[in-house]
Formats: sequence, structure tokens, C-alpha cells
Amino acid sequence: MDFNIFMNDVVSKAREEITQAGYTELTTPEEVDQALNKEGTTLVMINSVCGCAGGIARPAAAHAIHYDKRPDQLVTVFAGQDREATDRAREYFEGYPPSSPSFALLKDGKIQTMVERHDIEGFEPMEVIGKLQRSFEEYCEEV
Repeated sequence: MDFNIFMNDVVSKAREEITQAGYTELTTPEEVDQALNKEGTTLVMINSVCGCAGGIARPAAAHAIHYDKRPDQLVTVFAGQDREATDRAREYFEGYPPSSPSFALLKDGKIQTMVERHDIEGFEPMEVIGKLQRSFEEYCEEV
């Protein structure tokens, strides 16, 4: 099997999994600026094809949002794929090193907290869901 064909399939499925969960994919720096400068709370899922952590982060992203409090907006950038969009998003994550997969919670365009790769890798999806929901509890409004 051709490696590029295999990777395109993996990337395509990872994109589909997160967008089907309700996240809007941002693929350009302009889309990132438009989304992250909105008022309210925004959860940014930094998607990745990293096997173990990505396989935990995407299900956690899908299930964490079924909660009484949740972000106003759900968006995603894809590390290693949409590089310019990901780089622009990371400019908003002041104080946090690049990490993928990961989650950033912003309020009115300012970083509030992150769930970084080291908070995902080696944990069960339910543990990551709990981490996300605790940040929703602290920063988000009831829907």
C-alpha cells in the first residue's frame, strides 16, 4: 500500500470524525482569526493523526460537549495538515507550547485554559472528557 494514500485516508477519517461531532474546521489563518475573535467561549480542538493521543482526543471532543455548560463555539484546526491555520491558532494560546492533539478554551479571544497532549496521552477518553467538562463548568454558560 502506498504510504501517502494510507495517510490521506487516515487524515480524512480524523477530519470527518471531528466535524461530524459538530466542530467547524478552520483551514486558513483568516478563518482562525474570524472564529477566535468572536465574543463568548470557543473550544479549539487541535486535531492530529497521532495514534494513541488522537484516538483519545477525538472521542473526548465528541462526547464532552454533551454537558449542561459548553462553549458557544466549537472549532478545529489540523496540526501537520493545515499548518498556517494551526500556527495562527497557536498564536492565541499564549503561555502554552505547541501541543497536538490538544484543546484550548478561549473567552472573547483570550486563552483561559488548555488540555494539552500530556493531559490526553495515557488517559482514558472519559478522563479527558472530565477535564474538558471541568473547564466548561468554570468558563462557560449553561445552554
